[in-house]
Amino acid sequence: MSNTDSFIDEVTEEVRRDRLYMLLRRYGWIAALVLALIIGGVAWLEVRKAQARAEAEALGDAMLAALSVDDSTTRAGALADISAASPQGAAVLRLMTAAEQVQAGDPAAAAATLETLALDGDVPAIYRQIAQFKALTLQAGTTDAATRRVAFEALAQPGNPLRLLAVEQLALIDVETGDTDAALERYQAILVDAELTQDLQQRALQVIVALGGNPDAGAAGTTGTDN
Repeated sequence: MSNTDSFIDEVTEEVRRDRLYMLLRRYGWIAALVLALIIGGVAWLEVRKAQARAEAEALGDAMLAALSVDDSTTRAGALADISAASPQGAAVLRLMTAAEQVQAGDPAAAAATLETLALDGDVPAIYRQIAQFKALTLQAGTTDAATRRVAFEALAQPGNPLRLLAVEQLALIDVETGDTDAALERYQAILVDAELTQDLQQRALQVIVALGGNPDAGAAGTTGTDN
């Protein structure tokens, strides 16, 4: 390589270096800002994780303290007095409160607690559906069959995780209203459903026999997980 070529290369390299420094001086603050935002975001996420962990531990401790009381009525009151920071925690608290109210012999209060949860748009849908289902089952002696039937039919729609349990309740309403044939038809459909669980299978078989029906051939086969 000639001296001229070497000189040109050196000049070119110097020009490139100057341009790089100029770009760093002009736009370097953007890179620094991006880096600061990344570091700040990571730090914020760690703080939120620590806060969420602390809130969950505090909620668990409060729930355990409430459940350690011997009297069901007192347990229900203690659970109702607990505040939860997250919608999921609040939903679990209300479900547990309703269970204790039932245990204390106050199904009306339990149904009211569950209905409040079922209408709470801040909690995930599954909690609202469970609350609605449980509230309806507690209203068997106080709400007419037609009203309960409409509500259970909504829960029995395809895709609902409580679909088969809602169909079972519809069959029980059929029994309640004296429509044995409709009840048997629903129970037979339950037995051949792909989502049938072992516990539900056993209940369906028992009711079919009690109603004088005969389970479909092969319906008593192996099923999925317990429910």
